[in-house]
Amino acid sequence: MSDQISPQAFIGDGVSLGANVSVGPGAVILGPCVIEDDAWIGPGAQIGAPPEMSSLRQNTAWTGDLDHAGVRIGAGAVIRESAVIHQGTYRETTVGPRSWVLTRAYLAHDVLLGADATVSAGVSVGGHCVIGDRVNIGMNAVVHQRRIVGAGAMVGMGTPVTRDVPPFAKVYGTPPRLTGVNAVGLERAGFSPTVALALLEHYAAGEMFVEDTEIPSELRPLGDIISEWRAHEGVRAVAPSVPLSHSKEK
Repeated sequence: MSDQISPQAFIGDGVSLGANVSVGPGAVILGPCVIEDDAWIGPGAQIGAPPEMSSLRQNTAWTGDLDHAGVRIGAGAVIRESAVIHQGTYRETTVGPRSWVLTRAYLAHDVLLGADATVSAGVSVGGHCVIGDRVNIGMNAVVHQRRIVGAGAMVGMGTPVTRDVPPFAKVYGTPPRLTGVNAVGLERAGFSPTVALALLEHYAAGEMFVEDTEIPSELRPLGDIISEWRAHEGVRAVAPSVPLSHSKEK
């Protein structure tokens, strides 16, 4: 066993570890599970327990009784202390490459977390949610099951996310409201300030790009991201606040 894997960790049958993976003491990793190269699993992290669904068998994976659809931790991802990630039911529960899942965070069954995202301490993400690339979810926020958080969005601390969050939107409050756009996140993703201003104007006007209409010319650089957002069925976007702000936070 690698000296980066604590002898006090439990790694069960059906777990595949890539190169240069670190696993801290007290971590429990149950199969089926794939942990890709350079991932870091903190002390006490719990990965791979069966889905919390009364209709499904609660198998004892630690005895080699494997079931369900698995977990995948992407290359370079960081799973901090006491985080909990459950097995998928029909698809792998997934943490994307280079994403961070911080202490005490919870990802339920079938969650898809994109690349370069941050799920902060104490966040709970319900089953079947899709969290896009570069998303940042603030401490102790709660994401209701089956919700979509679009790429580059920011969710404020303690926010109950009961509706879907459009790409690069900034959402916080109770009830949650779209309060601006993540301009710095757009810039870091390679988009110009004019794209951020245009997106802000469309969100302020209530245009959340749910309908399958032509993408405005000024937002065509975001075409792939908007198309991905639209591809989700039954999207119900969070309502905008008035006035919106042009955020420089990230």
